[in-house]
Amino acid sequence: MIQYRSLREDEICRELFAGFIRHQNVTKCWRREKGAWVIREDPFIDDWTEEEYETLVKCLRNTAATGGFVFAAFWEGVLKGFTSVEPGLFGEEQGYLDLSCIHVSEDMRGRGMGRELFLAAKDWARAHGGRKLYISAHSAVESQAFYRAMGCVEAKVYHPGHVEAEPYDCQLECSLEGFGAGAGLFKSFLMSC
Repeated sequence: MIQYRSLREDEICRELFAGFIRHQNVTKCWRREKGAWVIREDPFIDDWTEEEYETLVKCLRNTAATGGFVFAAFWEGVLKGFTSVEPGLFGEEQGYLDLSCIHVSEDMRGRGMGRELFLAAKDWARAHGGRKLYISAHSAVESQAFYRAMGCVEAKVYHPGHVEAEPYDCQLECSLEGFGAGAGLFKSFLMSC
């Protein structure tokens, strides 16, 4: 059974990710060319180095320490998925909150875990004054299919820092309007505390 819960800053460490498999075999990606989105062959294997895990741990600890949202999924006590939302609003009238990451271990993909994590992020963002989630999203066709299924569209306003840091990412947004209270797992989680 999958268990979901928030993570505290003091429990986020490299060892927490010992059973997490980042591996993604990418073959096709979305690319913006001459103002239009096209699918291009761009095969590569996406995985994290130890340095990237160290950066991830540092970033997630900072998110938790500054009042953001770090939420995880565990299978038999092992972390298999997680998401994070940064606490500060940006984008003026857009009212964005930054979904800084969402990942599901390779061995658990396709079981609905990503959907539950995304819905929890939406619930948290809405409860914290956001009107939209902002996502600088991996451009792999599979990743983009997930985000589109979750209701994401191209962002109306791009975050320059994200574009600079990840020029091949697709800049997306997901409206929180009309997202009914209690529609996600996070509200159920809060009620059980």
